[in-house]
Amino acid sequence: MRTAFVERKTRETEIKLDLNLDGKGESDISIPLMFMNHMLEGFSKHSGFDLRVEAEGDVEVEDHHLVEDLGISIGEALDKALGDKYGIERIAHSLVPMDDSIATVAVDLGGRPYSKIDIEFSEFKEAKLGDVSKENIPHFFEALALNGKLNLYMRVEGMNDHHRVEACFKALARALRGASRVSGEGIPSTKGRI
Repeated sequence: MRTAFVERKTRETEIKLDLNLDGKGESDISIPLMFMNHMLEGFSKHSGFDLRVEAEGDVEVEDHHLVEDLGISIGEALDKALGDKYGIERIAHSLVPMDDSIATVAVDLGGRPYSKIDIEFSEFKEAKLGDVSKENIPHFFEALALNGKLNLYMRVEGMNDHHRVEACFKALARALRGASRVSGEGIPSTKGRI
């Protein structure tokens, strides 16, 4: 089984995270940010990854530290669980509609971290989605890509910001599900290693 445990403790956050890439999409998320709870439960369900997260952070200051560290931890767990990436698809994409919104995500698990996140929020709408600052959502995805050592391209359209962000999480989940799927033999690179 391709699993990983990550523990991250700083002066600002404490995270314990279990990830199973060959799971059933079951989750147990305990984070003091309810919006992130909701997004990560959907991420687990649509990726098929089992995800268990226990996290605390200085959310009384702001949500930035915890949101960023969650991205870091999930990225690290993904990279660790993939191991040498033997036999994986490596590259995948997903197009996910959600009511008025549609998100496009493409990933390459080729070991080179890069992200292009195109989520533009209107300055005239609320600055938060529930208890999470909108500006921290793209930062979460960037931290995940950097620490997961993957290329991540993300674009979304739509009117409702909740739907737009939820479509992004679901599209990322489905793209990672496809890219991490074991479908062949050998390392998926002409270099012979990733």
